[in-house]
Amino acid sequence: MDMDKPLLGKKVAVLVETEYIHDEIEYYKKRVPELGGELTLLCYLWGKESMDLVNDIDNPDRPVTSVHRLMVDQCVTKHEPDEFDVVMCAANYVAVRLREIPPMGSLGSPEKVGSAPAVQFFARAMENKKIVKAAMCHALWLLTPRPDLLTGRRVICHTVVLADIRNAGAVFVPEPGHVVVDDDLVTARSFADVEAYFAAIIDTVIHRSKPKLRS
Repeated sequence: MDMDKPLLGKKVAVLVETEYIHDEIEYYKKRVPELGGELTLLCYLWGKESMDLVNDIDNPDRPVTSVHRLMVDQCVTKHEPDEFDVVMCAANYVAVRLREIPPMGSLGSPEKVGSAPAVQFFARAMENKKIVKAAMCHALWLLTPRPDLLTGRRVICHTVVLADIRNAGAVFVPEPGHVVVDDDLVTARSFADVEAYFAAIIDTVIHRSKPKLRS
């Protein structure tokens, strides 16, 4: 592995929706190619060819000065998690919107809470141990419809999500560094930790790419 390009030849998927954090997505758009990787932004497109996502909630450390727009033309229903080496869910309210159960405006049902396409996509990624999964801030909301995939997993998240991940059986780890790695799952408390979070993802990719020594 080229240590200057640890993502060389690797594909990274980021699930995104309206009310993403602009600076987070821009960070990935810069860093993934710098490290040799290929970045794909995914969303559920509701049968459309593309969607213009809107962000008017910026970095919490500074006031919003403008509305950002992001065009996404790759739908989760057109891809399989196995195509990617890393699957991430973006922070903020992305996971809330990605849990919407089709058709839009339906009442849904308890039996269908895990049926949203993005939930199913991330769930299939969770079931594949070869894929590095990552969720920051509110992103674990995408997994709470599937508590079987969260039960016993060591995670950290935003305090807003804490009750939900506890109810889903996850083990909250109050790590002072705000980043927790549990085998193939990397979580972080908030966007303020994006650099440490991304570094942990890269370290996990490197570690899991090393050939296993035979005993």
